[in-house]
Amino acid sequence: MKVRCLALNADQGPHFPMLEQHGFTPLPANRNVNFHQSDILIEQLQGCVGVIAGTEPYTRRVIESSPELRVIARIGVGFDAVDLAACDDRGVVVTTTPGVNHHAVAEHAIAMLMALGRGFPDRDRYVREGSWKRYSTPRIEGSTLGLIGLGRIGTAVARRALGLGMRVIAYDPGLDDDAIRKMEIEPRELDDLYGQSDYVSLHLPVTEETHHLINRETLARMKPGAVLINTARGALVDEAALCEALQDGHLRGAGLDVFEVEPLPSDSPLLKLDHVLLSGHLAGLDRESQRDTLTMAAQTIIRLQQGEWPGEVIQNLHNCQDWSWAR
Repeated sequence: MKVRCLALNADQGPHFPMLEQHGFTPLPANRNVNFHQSDILIEQLQGCVGVIAGTEPYTRRVIESSPELRVIARIGVGFDAVDLAACDDRGVVVTTTPGVNHHAVAEHAIAMLMALGRGFPDRDRYVREGSWKRYSTPRIEGSTLGLIGLGRIGTAVARRALGLGMRVIAYDPGLDDDAIRKMEIEPRELDDLYGQSDYVSLHLPVTEETHHLINRETLARMKPGAVLINTARGALVDEAALCEALQDGHLRGAGLDVFEVEPLPSDSPLLKLDHVLLSGHLAGLDRESQRDTLTMAAQTIIRLQQGEWPGEVIQNLHNCQDWSWAR
């Protein structure tokens, strides 16, 4: 039983011996090709019963062209790149690895906040260009961080920001105000959060309601000189509107780990803007989270093959009563 390991840095690790011990053959991926291209992804999945997946898109065509596939074990907590309806139709289980990379994402978000708050990447670029520009930036201690979403990641960011002496406010439709206050965070409605925050950090999934949550209207409501951080999902932000807000100076900067199209196209206007810090959808990747997510993904595949149903990590087939590894 072949399992293709497509997730970033998944070509070696604890999942290989775990899978081998249970009769699977883990296969490394060809890192010289682009898995975001459907034809290449389909080719990689041929003959595989499982895949340890990254951010590559599992469209209906990909699912229907992979007849032996039984499980897509997605690294991380996001699964918006997977066509769940197609997986339901084909009986393919989609799983995630919750609870193992929130510290990594939180550190990355804070790193972006600190860098932009202190004038990077511009300060680095000026020195490399031989320009000795000196200018002051607002102190981060005492500034206000607005968190949109207070799940594991948002909460982990809040704890770090409080430790830096920041004031933290938050909006989360799934939490009541008392629960937010118990975390030493001030609850706010979205409009108030936009207007009060020096930094806005996004920590929501993409749904019909949250798609392009950050758009021309909401950007206009943000405090002049604010900084936007997005380590969640690219589709939360209308990138054209964000570029306008950066170009006209309404926003001071943006730190983006995720994008509407990934990999980020080489002609993206974001690449031409100052005061923008970019990384390639890797906020959740550190050595510890890599080890733990790969371990959990392998454990999930093994449990499914052995007839278990680890519902706490399964994101589809909710009404399925008779799923079986054997088709």
